[in-house]
Amino acid sequence: MQALNFKPLQIQVYMNRIVLLAGLFLCQSVLSQTNEFILLKADRLFDGVDMHNGWSVLIKGNTIAEVGVINIYPGGTVIKTFKGTIMPGMIEGHSHLFLHPYNETTWNDQVLNESRAERTARAVNHAKATLMAGFTMVRDLGTEGAAYDDAGLKRAIQKGVIPGPRMLVATKAIVAKGAYGPHPENGEVEFPQGAAEVSGVDDMMREVRLQISKGADVIKLYADYSWGKNGETRPTLSQQEMATAVAVAHDAGLTVVAHAAGAEGMRRAVMAGVATVEHGDDGTKEVFELMKEKMVAFCPTLAAGDATSQYRGWKKGMEPEPARIQVKRKTFQLALQA
Repeated sequence: MQALNFKPLQIQVYMNRIVLLAGLFLCQSVLSQTNEFILLKADRLFDGVDMHNGWSVLIKGNTIAEVGVINIYPGGTVIKTFKGTIMPGMIEGHSHLFLHPYNETTWNDQVLNESRAERTARAVNHAKATLMAGFTMVRDLGTEGAAYDDAGLKRAIQKGVIPGPRMLVATKAIVAKGAYGPHPENGEVEFPQGAAEVSGVDDMMREVRLQISKGADVIKLYADYSWGKNGETRPTLSQQEMATAVAVAHDAGLTVVAHAAGAEGMRRAVMAGVATVEHGDDGTKEVFELMKEKMVAFCPTLAAGDATSQYRGWKKGMEPEPARIQVKRKTFQLALQA
């Protein structure tokens, strides 16, 4: 099915009475094994751009066969009628199915104290919940210490072993040596890391090729991180290191995404040729204009910052917005203006 251009504000208006197609396909492994036709009828259908009254969806197996005003359909078709609006499944642009919320367990504890079997079990539950929430595709940007298990989760969904959305996976993601975590207080202790560490162009080339061989659909880089002397966000990878990752990934037909919260990390990533910048909390007018010039997309992860602030004690709607939320609001407006 052709990708549809969603208008988020329009979607918001109709969300109170929407039937999401994803929620109808929990048993996709069963549907894919049959040629049964199902006709979904509702009051309206939102195609991602326009609202249509009286439109229906005809499904064969697990494939959409026809959308529109459908008056003729095969005999024996199962007809399901709903009140409300049908719309296509949504895409989650930045997910981590192998993590659970930090108000349940800290990031360090997940990476250090939970087995990969436990984390995969959680990821299976998260995949099902994501599908049932109406998301038919996710871009999962790093297992955060769970190695290449996202590639296995993706294959299990594809085979119909478990229900879940289609997945684009980044496997381990890539960080500069010493920039990420967990960090031991004893420098002689080696902790498992939440991403693959590299130092230099040669390391980067080897790691990108390794992650491609393990099933990565995208390569994720950490262009900056909160590793400054006082915990402030500082650039990590050099522009040359990131450009090397982009070149190797492009040779294999893959794109590169960059975690970047600060303006300098964002600038380096954009000049290196990444496809998207993630977060961009402290982006500037100049860097957003550069992104527009270089045709780099922006995934601002607004909900993540909001949730993290609440985990830290902010009572949303009862207390003033934290400084980080206010900054994010301003930088997102700069992005929109650009």
